[in-house]
Amino acid sequence: MNEYSFIIQLCSKSSRGIKITKKAKNNKYHLILEAAVKVFARQGFYQSTVAQIAKEAGVADGTIYLYFKNKDDILVHFFHYKTKQVFERFQAEVDKAESGLIKLRNLIRRHLAEFQKDRDMAILYQVGTHQIDRLAEEQIREMSKMYQDLVAEIVEVGQQEGSIRKDLYVGLVKRFILGAVDEVINTWLHSERDYDLVSMADPLVELFIRGIGTIGMTNDD
Repeated sequence: MNEYSFIIQLCSKSSRGIKITKKAKNNKYHLILEAAVKVFARQGFYQSTVAQIAKEAGVADGTIYLYFKNKDDILVHFFHYKTKQVFERFQAEVDKAESGLIKLRNLIRRHLAEFQKDRDMAILYQVGTHQIDRLAEEQIREMSKMYQDLVAEIVEVGQQEGSIRKDLYVGLVKRFILGAVDEVINTWLHSERDYDLVSMADPLVELFIRGIGTIGMTNDD
């Protein structure tokens, strides 16, 4: 497993026609989703079975089909529901701050913290978003757009207050930030040593703001 990246809005009806009904409010729905995250992350999606998920959730195999069509459907619901929860926390952290730089710092710190506290979710999200044949393609695209839009809002606030340059290509900035955070998480997941992922938040923000060049450097240097 060497992939990753994450987030999505929970709708009563998605672009793929998935409806979140009263069943989604049932405790077993959440229980099955949580169990599936663990099984998919530890066994691999294609190696996992509905029976394994049912066993992890402590329900009968047939109960799974009361809430999901099949294993693929569970994965799609993961991107609709589970990651939506995390994105709401991102938004809440960003809204706590007034300045653009603090908003950015809050976002990166919360992003890393959410992945660190739920390693199984982190693995499943990263693998799911990096696969060539993505079962939840539309959900992943929408999820990524939401994150990048949030970054764009932060950049705009920073530009208005004068803490972020106005001559930036915002589209590149969004991809730069998302890609850097993604790689930091990916490295953490595959590291042989145990370290605090959240400790990378401040160095990341410093890199985003200060870059790697020196003050006074010109194109002729």
